[in-house]
Amino acid sequence: MKILVPVKRVVDYNVKVRVKPDQTGVELANIKMSMNPFDEIAVEEAIRLKEKGIATEIVAVSIGVQQSQETIRTALAMGADRGILVTTDVAVEPLAVAKLLAKIAEEEQPQLIILGKQAIDDDSNQTGQMLAALLGWAQGTFASKVEPSGDTVNVTREVDGGLETLTLKLPAIVTTDLRLNEPRYASLPNIMKAKSKPIAAKTPADYGVDVTPRLTTVKVAEPAKRQAGIKVKTVDELIDNLKSVGVLS
Repeated sequence: MKILVPVKRVVDYNVKVRVKPDQTGVELANIKMSMNPFDEIAVEEAIRLKEKGIATEIVAVSIGVQQSQETIRTALAMGADRGILVTTDVAVEPLAVAKLLAKIAEEEQPQLIILGKQAIDDDSNQTGQMLAALLGWAQGTFASKVEPSGDTVNVTREVDGGLETLTLKLPAIVTTDLRLNEPRYASLPNIMKAKSKPIAAKTPADYGVDVTPRLTTVKVAEPAKRQAGIKVKTVDELIDNLKSVGVLS
């Protein structure tokens, strides 16, 4: 089984995001970037399937600026076999990403595509669903357990009422949730080995996909600062204050 794992370069989750002075976006200069945490979970799950003898090859794919090669190298150091980097300086939206991944899937013919349910920069939660629609493949979103068996894969997903288990016919799309696994740290020997693993360089034009943005960002602003609360001496005073702001009637 070949597994395709898309990985995205995002601002590290430990970094406090700051808005640019002109409010055109967030500040990315001299900011630590890393792999999207949900994509790390996807890479880890693919590696675990390979360790069980289920997967034979793991291909990491990233779409973005040239520095996204570092994100692929991280996936290779964790255990992926090779990478594909689709280079573009345009901020690629979920539909364009899904179209590019669909073309790569047609070329690579994977049996399973595992990707994070969302990226922590835009929180779109759209790419996996759009990719499944474009390919006409079965999909299991927000997976907390993935169990391939023959030509099917059982996906346990968390829903409002508890847990739901789907049986998907391969090839299929799976998007990962936080509780699926805990990603490993890449060891130094594997980091050194990753430097020699191949990364194919591509562009959107190679796949005939137009990545021109369809959306325009009008303004980016920080959330309003939380106002200080007040102390009350009695329950009656509390009720009067809640009534005054419309919480109670």
